[in-house]
Parts: sequence; C-alpha cells; structure tokens
Amino acid sequence: MSKHRVALITGAGRGIGRGIALALAGEGFDIAGCDVVYEPENRAAGLFEVQAAVGAAGAEFLPIRADVADLDGHEALLAAVLERYGRIDCLVNNAGVGPKVRADLLEESAESYDRVLGINLRGPFFLTQKAAPHLAALAAREPEARPCIVFITSMSAVVSSIARPGYCISKAGLSMAARLYADRLAGSGVGVYEIRPGIIRTEMTAPVREKYDRMIADGLVPQGRWGEPADIGRAVAALAGGAFGYATGSAVEISGGMDIRRL
Repeated sequence: MSKHRVALITGAGRGIGRGIALALAGEGFDIAGCDVVYEPENRAAGLFEVQAAVGAAGAEFLPIRADVADLDGHEALLAAVLERYGRIDCLVNNAGVGPKVRADLLEESAESYDRVLGINLRGPFFLTQKAAPHLAALAAREPEARPCIVFITSMSAVVSSIARPGYCISKAGLSMAARLYADRLAGSGVGVYEIRPGIIRTEMTAPVREKYDRMIADGLVPQGRWGEPADIGRAVAALAGGAFGYATGSAVEISGGMDIRRL
C-alpha cells in the first residue's frame, strides 16, 4: 500500500508520457507506467530510463508491459498497479499513435484506420471503463484524495488534417469519451479532464520536424516555439493536484496559442 498518491500513465516510455511521469513525480506521486516496448536491458531510453529519472526525483516507478489496444490485458494492468500500491489516484490516458504512413483522406486504408482507432480510442475508452470503479471507490473512502482521469487528445480533435484522417477521428472520439466519462462520474467525486496538445517535440513529430519548424517560423504558433513534453506534464500535474476541482469535463489546449482566432 502506497503512502503517496499513485498515477497510472499509459505510453509512459517516451515523449509526452515521460514528461507527465516526471511532472507528477515532482508533485509527490508514485508512478505506474505502461508501454508496449519493455526492455529492461535498455537504460538509455524507454520505461527503464523513465524509471531512473523518476527515481532521481524521489518517487517510485513501476514499469509494466501493456498494450492498451489489447482489451483482454486491461484487468491484468490494473491488477498489477493495485497489487503494488493498493490505489490509483490518477489515470492518464496518454498512449497514442499516428498513421505509419500519412495518406490523403481519399486513400486512407481500413488497416491504418483500425490500427489508429484501436490504440487511440477503443483502448483508452475501455481501460477507463475498467479503472473508473477503482477511482470512485477511492473517492468514497478518501474524499480528500480527489482522484481524476486525464485524457490526452490533440488539437487534431477539432482541427482538420486531411493527411491523417484516422488520427483526427480518433482524437475527436476520445474528446467525446472524456466528456461522457466526466458526465457519468461527476457525482462520484472523480474529476475527468481533457488536454489537447499542439505541436509537441516528440518522437512522433520527429519525421515532420522541418515542416513544423517552417510553419512555426511563419507564425503558426503565436508563442513562437515548439511545445515540450514538460509543458503537457505541468498541465496534468495541475489537474491531478486538484487545482481545478470544480472544472470536470473541461478541455485545455496546450498549443502556444494556436486556438486563438486571428485576422
């Protein structure tokens, strides 16, 4: 049984998931982080690099091999966290992928579409369904715990990108999933929030880095820079810490001002 708050973060081995893990560790959370890549011998990258970084921040990190798209594995994932810590204070649905190949809307394959939606939408929807009763039970026995669920979606939930149709649809669906869970769980003491990252410097955006460099230089992002995983981490930490306890169902875009309508 952990004496600290505990966060379960999917896709915790790199990028935004890593940034969230470090931010929550800095706020006193112990972390359970899962990823499809599980390489104990690799201490330079992945879950076990994050484990070392979280440990250096004074928190504990439990690495778990899990694929959120595998619905049959959800019970085992939650059981591993509860066996180790006895509680889950915060579920962060972060794991996600883009298409392996960007293709025009009229050329999207069923295979690519199904893969992206399976990981980005179907998986987190059903993982949250399994996790929600555990968070609600924690809220009932420890009202001061303020458990929460955070969905990491994307500005692509509301902005068209015709070369990534499956991705946009998956994030739009996940945005609605966040709102539905916020509605359903509002009376249980579990807050549910959505964060929509903009252009974040991660392994996912690395293949199109030069394109985004040019677009940022041309004024696409009012704040004039890339977002970093730490920017998303700080936002999750604020939500998980209870700073917005009267704002369940809210969506926060962390995009450097890209959501500002400008002439």
